[in-house]
Amino acid sequence: MPNVLRAVTNENGESPYGVTISVSGHLIKGDEPVSAGGGNTGPAPYDLLAAALGECTCMTVRMYAEKQNWPLEEVEVIVEFHKERMEGHRYPVDVFEKRVLLRGPDLTAEQREKLLEISAKGPVHRTFENTPMIRTSEAPGSH
Repeated sequence: MPNVLRAVTNENGESPYGVTISVSGHLIKGDEPVSAGGGNTGPAPYDLLAAALGECTCMTVRMYAEKQNWPLEEVEVIVEFHKERMEGHRYPVDVFEKRVLLRGPDLTAEQREKLLEISAKGPVHRTFENTPMIRTSEAPGSH
């Protein structure tokens, strides 16, 4: 049996698009911004995607630096998302721009270069680069 992560999302009535997300023992609110008809009671879906990429990148870089016993003091990842029209594509392309800040004055240039390389090898980054499969079906109990 594969290791399955389960996230359950329910409308919460706090705004027209307000939801409560239950995942791994955590509750997260989600919503659309007021400009999109929501109540801005939580992050929007693309906010969470960008945050997931940044979170995974921070963790991946930290784990690698610890395994190497490198003097990395702090990792900060800034992820910006936008849609961009590109030649050869019929529809706008989803673009996630990721900037990695590596703090640690004792890191060598080679260590910094390797950490940037590693930052592109985290599981979420790889999921974005692959073509994930999404299967949709009606859940039991629907009427």
